[in-house]
Amino acid sequence: MSWTDLAAATLEDERVLLRPLAEHDREALHAVALDPDIWRYFVSRVDTDEDYHAFFDAALADQRAGRRVVFLVVDRTTGRAAGSMSFGNLAEADRRLEIGWSWLGRDFRGKGVNRRAKFLLLRHAVEVLGAERVEFKTDVLNEQARRGLRNIGAVEEGTLRSFNFMPGGRRRDAVFYSVLRAEWPGVKAQLLAGSEPADAPAA
Repeated sequence: MSWTDLAAATLEDERVLLRPLAEHDREALHAVALDPDIWRYFVSRVDTDEDYHAFFDAALADQRAGRRVVFLVVDRTTGRAAGSMSFGNLAEADRRLEIGWSWLGRDFRGKGVNRRAKFLLLRHAVEVLGAERVEFKTDVLNEQARRGLRNIGAVEEGTLRSFNFMPGGRRRDAVFYSVLRAEWPGVKAQLLAGSEPADAPAA
């Protein structure tokens, strides 16, 4: 099986459930998406209902085309849709992928959802897919996301200047982080034992 097929699994523990996004998730996510804090550092903006539906359609299109595996994140304590995260840039031949496109609704930030979801994604990437390198990137201005990535054990590698356009025309400097296969046992122990960092709206 290809990485795209293997990655599209249901991942869960006692705190969160992640499963591939589907059309029937549209309204549940809509209920938490119209929060401007989520999109402050995101590469797209969701300010209106029309923006949201275009954003959701693009996620489904990426998933159908194999460009990303997009997950719905469910908070198991409430049973509510909390947000979304993705596997992307899947370079199977090089055993490398990215975890990103991450966002959580206001009610689910700082509650342990981000940390548990990132743990499940990292574990699946390394232990099931066999990834040698898992990447993350975020806006150099997003101090909360940068702190959160350091707190889950990701190593800051450097900044790619003028990486991409942001809504409004600003050019974003992107900071890259990674977790390597050799580092996973320590990162896994840290994620299982550590306290929850402040969740960022997006990373």
